[in-house]
Amino acid sequence: MGSTGRRRRRLAALLGATALAVTAGGALAVPAGAAATASVPVDFATRCVPPPIAGLPPIEGTTTAQITVDNTSPKVGDTVTVTYAVQKPAASNPTDLALPADIMTPTGKVTLGGAQTGDITVAGPKKNDPVPGKGAFPGFSMTGTFTVTAPGAITLSPSDYNIHTSYILELDTPCTVITPPAPVSETVTATDGTQTNTRAITLGSASGAPGAGVTVNGAHFTPGATVTLAGRSGSAQTADTATATADSQGAFSGTLAVNDKTTTGVVAYEGSAWSDTKGAGPAAYVVIDDTPIPDNSQKLTTTVKAGDLSMTQAGDSVQLSTVDFGKGGPSTAPLQTVTVKDFRGGPAGWSLTGKVTDFTGPGAKIGADKLSWTPACATKPGSPSTCRPGSPGPVGSTGATLASAPDGTFTGGEFTVDAGLSLDVPAFTPPGSYSGVLTLTLS
Repeated sequence: MGSTGRRRRRLAALLGATALAVTAGGALAVPAGAAATASVPVDFATRCVPPPIAGLPPIEGTTTAQITVDNTSPKVGDTVTVTYAVQKPAASNPTDLALPADIMTPTGKVTLGGAQTGDITVAGPKKNDPVPGKGAFPGFSMTGTFTVTAPGAITLSPSDYNIHTSYILELDTPCTVITPPAPVSETVTATDGTQTNTRAITLGSASGAPGAGVTVNGAHFTPGATVTLAGRSGSAQTADTATATADSQGAFSGTLAVNDKTTTGVVAYEGSAWSDTKGAGPAAYVVIDDTPIPDNSQKLTTTVKAGDLSMTQAGDSVQLSTVDFGKGGPSTAPLQTVTVKDFRGGPAGWSLTGKVTDFTGPGAKIGADKLSWTPACATKPGSPSTCRPGSPGPVGSTGATLASAPDGTFTGGEFTVDAGLSLDVPAFTPPGSYSGVLTLTLS
């Protein structure tokens, strides 16, 4: 027992110093949209404290991180999805012990400033590549949401984060910003909108053991209303519920005991059931399963690895039908089928857009505004999201939406996108071959 205990303590010490090694998750395999180009990576001094059992001193260094959002111009009442990507953690693996894959779960907070203040809880998947001894720590990514409650410029800064390690022991390594707040990485500009639901919630923690109580703070609810606090597993509500009462200012603070190990977030709402008009959230939350393993037992664990957002197309050329000189009219053909695969497993939706150049030929051109399409899309059975076709009409050089899937509590799936193409050729266009390039962008 003495040698076993010493070996366990040695492993725990080595693990405690390396509890930051997590890989990036949910990165797109396509060009980023406007939100990604608006944000900037920032550096900030960080202090990371290994678990007490490790017997190692705190690690102080520089974290490089970036905040991105899915909508940089929301309206009051909109829900904005936030991604906190730690590109370079504050330390590297100081030991010779290699760490296995998929043992770490990151959680953290993003700080709001400007027109709206508060913290957003964010959480990432249990996903990391193996880390060699003395190797550099890879990055990791966490997501969460917040509801816009006021118009104006809202700044987003990275804040404290925590890495939970499930390897031999269940360990936490909290990392705090030494001089808060960290620099601003992203700014959104909110405007007044027609939506009137400004209800919002924040959580006291982004993770906890099964049965642990999480503090839920709410604002902008109906004064005196009974508010239901509930856990979410994807888009479904779990059996974990509690109630709180909003004060005369519409604020409340309550505690929700979260037992369901599949929980991905927490919501609050007025009335008998959740609705977008009288609810807030979900705020990201992860249940850390620390159930002891009985004697003579083996704990079996599997990991569902998040993938990418990607697209493929059946071909790269389309031959439109021939039209007669002097008559002109529609030159038609189907678009080469596009397959979209959203295997990120997060809350973000996607949009597939297209724009076309002018059609050039022998001494003349046919304007880009002459190309129209009639989009169609189909969703593979079992997909969490549903594909929406864009509106029929001109494509043009400024572009139009071919298909999309909305943001949600849990999104993803496989989709087939098609369109009927029609080029309106003027009657006396000089004879010859005319070509234009249709560019599709998935974001």
